[in-house]
Order: sequence, then structure tokens, then C-alpha cells
Amino acid sequence: MQTDKVNIAIVDDHTLFRQGLAHLLTESNEINVLFDADNGADMIKKLPAYPLPDVILMDITMPVMNGYETTKWLKANHPGVNVLALSMFEEDTPIIGMLKSGAGGYMLKQSKAADLVNAIKGIASQSFYINELVSGKLLRNIQNNQPLKNAPIGLNPNELKFLELCCSDLTYKQIADMMNLSPHTIDNYREALFQKFEVKSRTGLVISALKNELIKI
Repeated sequence: MQTDKVNIAIVDDHTLFRQGLAHLLTESNEINVLFDADNGADMIKKLPAYPLPDVILMDITMPVMNGYETTKWLKANHPGVNVLALSMFEEDTPIIGMLKSGAGGYMLKQSKAADLVNAIKGIASQSFYINELVSGKLLRNIQNNQPLKNAPIGLNPNELKFLELCCSDLTYKQIADMMNLSPHTIDNYREALFQKFEVKSRTGLVISALKNELIKI
């Protein structure tokens, strides 16, 4: 039976959150917190003094060096280190940005400690963590840099434009205004594309489109 603890580091600019999270995770007896850092630059400075973590819990918005930059640096310099993004809100844009930067999944900061422990163990063993917004199939394709199979073809120009605008931080209402279409029509586009790509969220839709090179951002 596997009894080894998962070695992790926590990178977040809120000291109390870092320390509280480290305490909670250590109490699980399944996680070993090697160190914590208040931004990416601080993490890079501390990294050589410790064994490489199996997983780094990465905040997204930080001063000096944010989660996107830090994750890209890690994947370039230590590709074997897995990154689990920590997010305050379930928003599409930062999640897409972190996944594109190389993170293998994300968790909300308000998640239960037991759920976070399971996510850490999952990403340590499989290099990705599945949740309700990002399916395992999509994350495996991101990790392996492979296109999706059976990609839907024959999208019309409006559907392609809709996909492009989905990569922005525009709301669906703003997308409708930009395309001079009704919100109802945009809703129809969204639902139709969800079915074509077999996804259930805007995040999944955008990742599918990116991996099939239907859009570029």
C-alpha cells in the first residue's frame, strides 16, 4: 500500500492563508509541506534549498511574479513538478490562463481540506486533477500537447467568431452585442457547441477549440 506523503509547496501572497493551509494539510498525515512562498520570485529563491515538490499549490494573483508566470517558469525548468492552481472564484478566464500556462487543474480556495488533499494526491499521481469544469480528457490532451480526436468540423463563421470571443473576458451579453446578435441566439450557439465538443462549460469549450487549433489567442 502506498504510504509515502506527497511533498508540496504553497505559493500565495496571503501569509495567514498560507500558514493556515499548511497546518491543515500537515494534519492530514498524507501531505508534507516543504516550504511556502509569497510569490513566484520568492518560490524560485527558496526552491534550491529543498527537495523538488511533487505538487505546488499556486495562487493566481500575486505581486512581483504571478501564478501564470510562475507556472510557465516551473514547466520550463522543472517540468516534473505538478501545479494545482488555487482560485478565489470559479471564473473561466483565469482557469484557462493557468491551464495554458501548464497547471494540471484547479481548486477553489474555499474547498474543504479533505477535498484539497484528494486533489493533491490525484495530481501527484496522474499529473492532472478532474473537476466539474475541466474533464480528464481535455486535461490529458493539454498535458500531452495532443489535438482532440473527432473534432467537430464545418463550424460556420459566426460559431468561429463566438469561440474567439469566448477566449476573452467578455460576458455572453457583451459577446452578443459585439456580434449584433440577440442573447438568445448566443445561448443557442453556446449550447450547440457544448454538444459538438462534448463539454459542459465555457472553459471546456475554449480549451477544445484551442487544442483543435480552431482559434488562436
